[in-house]
Amino acid sequence: MAAVNGRLPVTEMQTMKAVYERSMARTAFTMTLLGLSGAMALLVALVGIYAVISYAVAQRTREIGIRLALGAQQQELKILFVRNGLIWGGVGAAAGLAGAVALSRMMSALLFEISPVDPATYAGAVAVLLGAAAVASYLPARRVARVDPLESLRSE
Repeated sequence: MAAVNGRLPVTEMQTMKAVYERSMARTAFTMTLLGLSGAMALLVALVGIYAVISYAVAQRTREIGIRLALGAQQQELKILFVRNGLIWGGVGAAAGLAGAVALSRMMSALLFEISPVDPATYAGAVAVLLGAAAVASYLPARRVARVDPLESLRSE
């Protein structure tokens, strides 16, 4: 500015980087809040899947004992419960995808150089959700393998 006209008053001199960061602060804060909300939703979904599968295991203890007494393999029972968790996780992921596609137009102002309906993003989200569902349903399924057939039949 001094080279152009040294008599012009210059106030609030800043670098372009500082101007850019200040202009993006609100968007960055919004995205951070959305990320935290998504992480909390994933945590609640994990706890919910774990609770439902654990409850199903507890309700089916007698059936599991009978299956084990009749020769069912522990691995088969684990797969049964993990498959059940993955099916329900898939149903939830499909419902979430439908809602995300329907509401993605509202989020387009917050996205930079990415389409609101980006297949890679949606595939990654589904993969994370199904992986989380598999882990959350594996823990109770592992407990199934430790059920003693005699104890489960005596308990009722």
